[in-house]
Amino acid sequence: MRDLDDTDARILRLLAEDGRRSYSEIGEAVDLSPPAVSDRVSRLRESGVIRRFTIDVDRSTLRDGTPVLVRLSVPPGGVDAVADRVRESDAVEHVFVTADGDVIAFLRVADDSVREWVETAVGVDAIDDYSVELVHDADWTPSVAATDFALTCDECGNNVTDEGVATRVGGSLHHFCCPTCEARYTDRYERLEEDAD
Repeated sequence: MRDLDDTDARILRLLAEDGRRSYSEIGEAVDLSPPAVSDRVSRLRESGVIRRFTIDVDRSTLRDGTPVLVRLSVPPGGVDAVADRVRESDAVEHVFVTADGDVIAFLRVADDSVREWVETAVGVDAIDDYSVELVHDADWTPSVAATDFALTCDECGNNVTDEGVATRVGGSLHHFCCPTCEARYTDRYERLEEDAD
């Protein structure tokens, strides 16, 4: 498997700045032909580095509510369920889960309706407590640093180096740090598939 290189990092930075950039424009910036850029973007998507292309709406221009950060203190064992509920809310723009197990949401709500949002979107029975901070300004700038470009083995979680392998399992491309991890993963997948039949 080929490692992600500096050109991949530059392509990702350009796409993070503007996902609608043409392959010609990106090619000029990274000294590649448009088809070569297209091939690299396709490979990055297939490998899971690029999950999707989306838009970044400046909601402040739409005036659709007051921006707030809501920190939800969640009882042990409830973090995933609360984070999922928060993600489903249309008002929420970003969701973070802290190492302490709190769920933090950046959202926009009508004035004085945070309590109502917590009650309807999350449920007061699912949390211990919550706090709210008014946001003066927000800017979302995804970082694409070279150190971020280590694929993770789908079996053991180690970094995938150029000695790693990529294999299609169940129609999806998976990355492994070594043939042993690949064999363990595919064997387990095949056993589970047989048991399901």
